[in-house]
Amino acid sequence: MCQHRPACPSADVPDHDAARLVAFHPEQGWGLLCNGVVLFEDMGELLPDGRSIPAQRQGRVA
Repeated sequence: MCQHRPACPSADVPDHDAARLVAFHPEQGWGLLCNGVVLFEDMGELLPDGRSIPAQRQGRVA
């Protein structure tokens, strides 16, 4: 999915949230990373394979 050089981390590695933001909808509380991960304002995540990671940290999508 990622066209960046160097390539962003894939969705199945621990630092997957270091990928570049390609879509951001602050009014809806989510952003899409180039590796297919959806980050939510409460820091929960939805992975491309359908698994979810519950919010574990404070913060918001930036």
